[in-house]
Amino acid sequence: MRQIVLDTETTGLEVGQGHRIIEIGCVEIVNRRVTGRVFHRYLNPERDIDEGAQAVHGLSHAELRSEPKFAEVAAEFCEFIADAELVIHNAPFDVGFVNAELERAGLDARIDLQGRVLDTLTLARRMHPGQRNGLDALCKRYSVDDSRREFHGALLDAHLLAEVYLAMTGGQANLGLGAQTDGESAQAVAAIRPTMAARRALTVRHADSAELAAHERVLTLIDKASGGATVWRAS
Repeated sequence: MRQIVLDTETTGLEVGQGHRIIEIGCVEIVNRRVTGRVFHRYLNPERDIDEGAQAVHGLSHAELRSEPKFAEVAAEFCEFIADAELVIHNAPFDVGFVNAELERAGLDARIDLQGRVLDTLTLARRMHPGQRNGLDALCKRYSVDDSRREFHGALLDAHLLAEVYLAMTGGQANLGLGAQTDGESAQAVAAIRPTMAARRALTVRHADSAELAAHERVLTLIDKASGGATVWRAS
């Protein structure tokens, strides 16, 4: 399964007031592994940037005047996200801005119609009702290092969201072997197997009634927080 974690920075908060995208960042995930492929562009918004927005991302119009306009990178962007599920935090905001830019560029495309969009803010609110679910809060909750985040940045935030999303939904499935070549993976497995075969049979210790009851209480809490999506019980 191919997913694209997407984030944008903009000149202001309201797309209906003509605000534009000034940075777009995308991180590719394939089969729950961050592949290292990214799409990242700074953009000339062709308008001023609100002071409040600049305080958040630290980008000025003067810095962006020499950058390409969205229309100049639109085709490359659409090719990068094609046939992928989009993973976005507070998806209506970014989707609205990207769709407006695509329309302005004369492209008959809407990213929310090309494939499924997964809103991690909606997911987080369902999993953690009544708690803070901004990206900073989620990084702390899932022990994702966001110490580099002095300002918001589209690519940095997309990387952070990718880590948070994988942690929220069960972790990265490849356990770190995905970066190896097939030959390296085979050597690693070959080295592990003799050690495993040499182990003696393990003693199985079954849980007593008090431990089973405690486990059931934890499952009930998880079930409540996840809206009935407890994997242990489903299996």
